[in-house]
Amino acid sequence: MSIPTSSIEQVIPKQGAMAQPAAARRRRWRFVANAKAATGLAVVALYALLAVIGPWIAPYDPDARSADLLQPPSAQHWFGTTHLGQDVFSQILVGTRGVMLVGLTAGVVATVLSVLVGVTAGYLGGFYDDGLSALSNVFLVIPALPLIIIVTSTVTDAGDLVVALVIGLTSWAWGARVLRAQTLSLRRRDYVEAARATGETTWRIIVFEVLPNLTAIIASGFVGTVIFAVMSEITLAFIGISSISPWNWGTILFWAQSQQALAQGAWWWFVPAGLAIALLGTALALINFGIDEFVSPRLRSAGRTRVRAANGQVVRMRVGFTPVLARPAATPGPRPEPVAPQQKEVAR
Repeated sequence: MSIPTSSIEQVIPKQGAMAQPAAARRRRWRFVANAKAATGLAVVALYALLAVIGPWIAPYDPDARSADLLQPPSAQHWFGTTHLGQDVFSQILVGTRGVMLVGLTAGVVATVLSVLVGVTAGYLGGFYDDGLSALSNVFLVIPALPLIIIVTSTVTDAGDLVVALVIGLTSWAWGARVLRAQTLSLRRRDYVEAARATGETTWRIIVFEVLPNLTAIIASGFVGTVIFAVMSEITLAFIGISSISPWNWGTILFWAQSQQALAQGAWWWFVPAGLAIALLGTALALINFGIDEFVSPRLRSAGRTRVRAANGQVVRMRVGFTPVLARPAATPGPRPEPVAPQQKEVAR
């Protein structure tokens, strides 16, 4: 006999139909509620916004020269000026677009390819596994940075998009091998076998049964690829590849190093660009940590377990620390008198 939902609500409050949407909403916003993930998403969103509107809100033309040579940060020039009087703050704002375009595009391309190749090879197996694994091994040994230099030197009008595509097409192999190994361990799990026994199609099993358990690995691969793409693009600009965007953070560091900004005490020339790179990498790492805690109940509940000691003291358990409860002190009493050696012999 079925029990109406209203009866369940009357007997057990907040367990009826009205509680289901609330629980679904809580699960949906649990990732955003994580402090690490929220901080990382906010910083990345700020970078993305600056990439879009940066050239419009830049106070000066990044190429414009002025009489203010090597001026420290001031109200007119927030990040100071270069040896030619160029505004460093405007250069960083304009250069954000190229860095974000290369990083995010390369990350998306490499992640999509690694998921398609790795999960397909691990789940289907057989001939598909052998062929896709061989393809991954070939791309695994291709050096990305020298290939980018060759491509950008050959193609005269190669821009940020070409650099991003080359990085993405050469950076998916390692992630594909990791996903293949994890898929091999998931393909024989009970819930996958149950879905296969009920007649579910292959693509539905992969999308709804296998991929949700690979979220942390996919996110980690995406973050790693974005960081690698950003560093590669900055490295290319630092060594003087002129076919990419005219201004990015690597170009600023190149001119600061070539003009000996450190020797001249012009710290404002290279510190803001370095902090921008470090802040972007930190934000991506925080997003990765937030995803790990979202998909792992053990990490999500870490730091919330409390143990009550014998004396009533509450000890909070944290990750990496095992609380050791002190033994209660013994009640004071008469100390035993020392036994002479002769008495010990008699006792024996």
